[in-house]
Amino acid sequence: MRIVHYDSMKPEQDRMRVVAPEHAADWGGLGLRAYLGGPFADRTGGLITFEADSVPKAELMVAGDLFVQEDLLEASVVKEWVPQ
Repeated sequence: MRIVHYDSMKPEQDRMRVVAPEHAADWGGLGLRAYLGGPFADRTGGLITFEADSVPKAELMVAGDLFVQEDLLEASVVKEWVPQ
């Protein structure tokens, strides 16, 4: 199934800039099927999409996200996405 993880960042740009390279490397290094992700142009959050076996498994992966671990997110949503 196709998963989308949308997040919005707390207004802590300095901390986010320090953590962002490792965050991106972590996600890129997972070897996820059909992974695509990146920040919004205004750096207020980002979007990641990938294939997973279930939403609960995807939620576990997101729980390990460095932005989550560093408490940098205002909101985080994990949903199954059905592109048309």
